Amino acid sequence: MTITPDSFSSPGSAASNPSSRRFADLFEALTANMARVIRGKQEAIDLTAICLLAEGHLLIEDVPGVGKTSLAKALSASVECQWRRVQFTPDLLPTDLLGVNIWLKAKEVFEFQPGPVFGNVLLADEINRASPKVQSALLEVMEERQVTIDGKTYPLPAPFMVIATQNPVEQEGTYRLPESQLDRFLLRISLGYPGREAEVAILDTHGQGNVVHELRPVLTTNDVLGMIEAVKTVHLAPALKHYLVAIAEASRRHPSLALGLSPRATLQLARAARSRAAASGRDYATPDDVKAMAPYVLPHRLMLRHEASAAGQTREHVTADVLATVPVPTAR
Repeated sequence: MTITPDSFSSPGSAASNPSSRRFADLFEALTANMARVIRGKQEAIDLTAICLLAEGHLLIEDVPGVGKTSLAKALSASVECQWRRVQFTPDLLPTDLLGVNIWLKAKEVFEFQPGPVFGNVLLADEINRASPKVQSALLEVMEERQVTIDGKTYPLPAPFMVIATQNPVEQEGTYRLPESQLDRFLLRISLGYPGREAEVAILDTHGQGNVVHELRPVLTTNDVLGMIEAVKTVHLAPALKHYLVAIAEASRRHPSLALGLSPRATLQLARAARSRAAASGRDYATPDDVKAMAPYVLPHRLMLRHEASAAGQTREHVTADVLATVPVPTAR
């Protein structure tokens, strides 16, 4: 049997509807605005927007100077929201990030002073330069979207997204991100160097000033919240759910892996697939959505065995192998 839209769409629904088309129009407006700053990297722009609308966090790993920070700034400038930037350093303290209770002598009470995490988009620049103590402080923030200080819990504003950057080349003065924190990032991407034409365009647009400062919001916070809710309604057919679980089970049995995918990874892949489907103007997800998002959702969650790593295998190779061995559903 062959794959058809009806195989994965919800019963009684059309392949697309006016609300899903409006979602696609808003998504295109957001990514087009970001593309004014980030030239020649449409895929990275789309993935960043997909991550935001899937309520995920983004890890950008690449060499200096390719536009990691500019990508985060372009997203925050395109949405009418609050954004914060923290330059991670070895002497950064958890209170510098989360906030602290300050004693007010005049009132004789402690008052909570929020840290930079209390925004909609948090840019954690060079996240791997902070100590493990600061890294652990981010776990509650990223997973539960709240901060607990002195036994009291403070919710973060919605939407909330962490965009973290790290440099894979300079290892001096850096700390390895723990697996528990990597698992909190929905996507991990790299930008790479631009093509020749894109780099010429960068000289034209960035040579006379900062283009990011010229961007104006094209979406409101309510637009983003509405799109996030729309992503949650994207239909996952039973066959597609079994496909997602089969991928996770195959990773747990793979001989090259010491640690396969957790149930959280399965949920994250489903959210990413839903977001990609909505961005494409559909109210149902397909195996193509899963396979397109898997290279960005899965590899950083896997742990290779020492012998596999010594043999030259990478997590990306294992991810491709897992996807190749799991049968793709072809009908309802």
